[in-house]
Amino acid sequence: MAAEAQPLLGRGRGSGQARSGASSSQKLCIDQAVVFIEDAIKYRSIYHRMDAGSLWLYRWYYSNLCQRVLGITIVLILALAFVEFPSSFTRTSDVRYRSQPWQPPCGVTETIEALCMLIFLADLSVKGYLVGQAQLQQNLWLLAYFAVLLVSVVDWTVSLSLACEESVRVRRVLRPFFLLQNSSMMKKTLKCIRWSLPEMASVGLLLTIHLCLFTIIGMLLFTIGERDEAQNKERLAYFENLPESLTSLLVLLTTANNPDVMIPAYTKNRVYAFYFIIFTLIGSLFLMNLLTAIIYNQFRGYLMKSLQTSLFRRRLGARAAYEVLASTAGLAGATPEVGVNPEDFLRVLEKTQLCKIDKQAIMQKVLSYEGRPILPDEFQKLFDVVDKGVMKEHPPKPQYESPFLQSAQFLISHRCFDYLGSLIALGNLLSICVFLVLDSNLLPGQRNDFVLGILNYVFILYYLLEMLLKVFALGLRGYLYHCGNVFDGLLTIVLLVLEISTLAVYRFPRSGWVPKQYVPLSLWDMTRLVNTLIVFRFLRIIPYMKPMAMIASTVLALIQNLRAFGGILVVAYYVFAIIGINLFRGVILPPGNSSLVAENSSAPCGSFEQLDYWSINFDDFAAAVITLWNVMVVNNWQVFLDAYRRYSGPWSILYFVLWWLVSSVIWTNLFLALLLENFLHRWDPQNHGHLLAGSQQNTYQMSVELMFRDILEEPKEEELMEKLYKHPHLKLCR
Repeated sequence: MAAEAQPLLGRGRGSGQARSGASSSQKLCIDQAVVFIEDAIKYRSIYHRMDAGSLWLYRWYYSNLCQRVLGITIVLILALAFVEFPSSFTRTSDVRYRSQPWQPPCGVTETIEALCMLIFLADLSVKGYLVGQAQLQQNLWLLAYFAVLLVSVVDWTVSLSLACEESVRVRRVLRPFFLLQNSSMMKKTLKCIRWSLPEMASVGLLLTIHLCLFTIIGMLLFTIGERDEAQNKERLAYFENLPESLTSLLVLLTTANNPDVMIPAYTKNRVYAFYFIIFTLIGSLFLMNLLTAIIYNQFRGYLMKSLQTSLFRRRLGARAAYEVLASTAGLAGATPEVGVNPEDFLRVLEKTQLCKIDKQAIMQKVLSYEGRPILPDEFQKLFDVVDKGVMKEHPPKPQYESPFLQSAQFLISHRCFDYLGSLIALGNLLSICVFLVLDSNLLPGQRNDFVLGILNYVFILYYLLEMLLKVFALGLRGYLYHCGNVFDGLLTIVLLVLEISTLAVYRFPRSGWVPKQYVPLSLWDMTRLVNTLIVFRFLRIIPYMKPMAMIASTVLALIQNLRAFGGILVVAYYVFAIIGINLFRGVILPPGNSSLVAENSSAPCGSFEQLDYWSINFDDFAAAVITLWNVMVVNNWQVFLDAYRRYSGPWSILYFVLWWLVSSVIWTNLFLALLLENFLHRWDPQNHGHLLAGSQQNTYQMSVELMFRDILEEPKEEELMEKLYKHPHLKLCR
């Protein structure tokens, strides 16, 4: 700490070497301002060491190279699950046809894992050093990081000592933590889930009471007069005992076994339908939707709280940079002024890691102050340009002297020319669909592809002509400026290459022509498949249709906010897949290998065996992920419950029910809450003016933070200064 106790703001050395001390202090202030600005732009915390050596280490750690290495390391250690025993390197996961997978020798994946853990150890060491000992002891995430690394190293050592023959690897379950701790948005999402758990538990209790009550009623209802064949069939199939009854009604809560569970009793007497209808109305339509409403009510402020925190970090970092730069005048011996010298700020801006376009936009705004000091409010507003995401200027069109060429350029550049291209693409798509319908009942050798072949050549020639005309009208740079043109051009080139190849192999189409198939997918079939991509050409018309543009801009803006939820889902899948492998690997056996496994012909209708679900298992990581996906969708998930109950025991139902709660109930409802939060705020009448910010007429492409800036509360100056004075590694004297 002694190395940090040097004057940072507004103080000289106070020694005989005042000039050199002031110069070094001024350089340190510039470096500090650079880091503060980068923290503000990236919404990072400014509570870290601020001495010269720590600043260099901090910037190196957050450089693109280091962060990419860390990201690749996280992906690599997570991907090891596909290679490690049991390996997923087989053509199929079907237990009847799966070959013996390749297994890496002991020590190969362990070496890769060791390298990854060394990088994580370096990551933890750098983070711990930069935040300081006091902050490290209070940071639960960093302490958990250390604990996970320690357990992983111990388990890795045990694995090598047992020659990789251990049955359980604890460290595999802990690997998703490395993904969690590296994302601030995922941490915030987990905190939101923790806040929502009490409310979700209250609705879960109501659901449990509902299930238990109707289970008791069902068991009493369908055991009265067991001589009745319909009642007896209902009892034996769905209400034979308490666990079976609970499972049947739990599945009915998801409507996966409806109306199968009702049919035996309903066939005998239609009055029994009221029991199942009332259960479904209360459970599925009332309680489950009530759960969604409660989660949304608890979650509705999540996005705003997150954006408010991000805004506070932006303002705090910018204010810290302002205070640092405002002190440089005194350090240089000049008369202190109110504000920041633009020249000092431009020096800082040159050293900041920002894209060139953002730097130019900020520089133009600074030059507009004409050399006068920049005031605090003006300094804060400089960085709003970064949120706007300044778009590149459209390249100028080529200049032609001929009036004819100028008229042609005007017509080709007009919006109607794009509409014409979309109509031609629609005709191409419809022609393909028509011939697919006409040839659907014909064998490949009976089809006549002469007309479709001619049409393909005509359409592709038009696409080529359209591309060349646009390059003529807009210029090559102007043509490549629009992503839609780039996609159309690539698609046209691919189609042209395929058509030339088809012409070289099959010659020109003729009546009664049937192209021979030399490979599983012939060039002719490839051309027809690529032609179907023409439908994406219609996406170009979205900016010109206001309702569609509003929806499209909302959906595109959601992607950034949904990344954290996607990460949480990846973590859940990974953990449950590893646990599922340890619990159920090898329990599903091919027919004939066990007395429990029935042949498909003798298996009951609708059972795991009769439906050929042999590929749905936990024999490797990839198969486990697909199995969890099928359970998450809850379609026919009662088949999986029944199969694993028979093959591994009744306790297996707890695993699948817990996964259903985590994925289909909690995660799906939280996802829906965030979706509603975004749409309600973006579709508010006050925000309609911002929703079309991505249209071609605007200069800026607005970020989510800037879009809600009018709704968020600006931090007060007293709050910012109070936080700065509490900075453990910064000394303010103003």
